[in-house]
Amino acid sequence: MVYLFNRLITWFKTRFLSTSTTVTPAIRYLHNKAALAEFQQIIGYRFKNPGWLQQALQHRSYLHDENSGGLESNERMEFLGDAVLELVVNDYLFHHYPNESEGNLTKIKGLVVSKPILAERGADIHLPDYLLMGVSSGGEISPSVIADAYEALLCAIYLDGGLKAARAFLAQHFLPQINKIIRDKQHANYKSALQEYIQGRYKSHPVYQVVQVEGPDHQQTFTVNVLVEKQVIGSGQGRSKKEAQQEAARVALLKLGLRYE
Repeated sequence: MVYLFNRLITWFKTRFLSTSTTVTPAIRYLHNKAALAEFQQIIGYRFKNPGWLQQALQHRSYLHDENSGGLESNERMEFLGDAVLELVVNDYLFHHYPNESEGNLTKIKGLVVSKPILAERGADIHLPDYLLMGVSSGGEISPSVIADAYEALLCAIYLDGGLKAARAFLAQHFLPQINKIIRDKQHANYKSALQEYIQGRYKSHPVYQVVQVEGPDHQQTFTVNVLVEKQVIGSGQGRSKKEAQQEAARVALLKLGLRYE
């Protein structure tokens, strides 16, 4: 697996990150060098080639607004960073959860590397404070942008220091949170898990119906049923429709004998 992964990385570097024989990004500091040094101290990794870090922090909106010809945004790096993240997380889950089935490991991995989780981890290391965003972005940095930048940062660390460096970064800033993420109900996407199961088993999809709304406008409680082929398979309550739907899906999964907690 590692051999194939390294082959993929070599192909990616040659195909996408450079047109020359040496794969190094152009170093034209759009960032203040002091800011780059400060961020490296926060993440606990010092780049041999700061150009990788520079590129990882460059959102396409900034390069577009600044007409920075010759420089690349972090978009391509997201692709490689995602592959590195999945390899390290899969390895971690395989060794730390020996009693879980392949299906459950896949569900856990999907949760752990989801956009909301990556955005949280990015916020933990103050990543939004160092991103270069253009005026056209509206001045707001969405969770999706933070998540993408986190993958780009991981790519930069990998390209600069190899898999060992990327693994060390994740061991410090990401992997220790996995148990908490799995236990934390607010992170579990029960609706996605239920939909995946129903589509595979019944070639259908679950339908959610609000059956009751109680309380004043500022403190409402919603009751939602989830149905498959017009049969109620779960019911849940919550302070919002979304929360009630998630609870209904969770109950349905338990009734179906599928634990996703």
